Amino acid sequence: MKSIDLDDLPPRLAALLTSVQEGEEVLLVQNGAVAGRLTGGAPAPAVEAAEPPTSEEQAKEIFEQFRAAMEDEF
Repeated sequence: MKSIDLDDLPPRLAALLTSVQEGEEVLLVQNGAVAGRLTGGAPAPAVEAAEPPTSEEQAKEIFEQFRAAMEDEF
């Protein structure tokens, strides 16, 4: 299956794709010919937001990533 990261698309196109309702179709047209067709599905279930990490946890994670990168490099 191919996927498109909406963050890589121009904002107007990303907004159009995210506003498609369930069952609604989006026609992809190139040079006047139909290149593809997308059908809107049910919205993704809401994911509960995880508790944000503390600044100490973030600092520890960054340090660990830096250390691992240095060990890999040298």
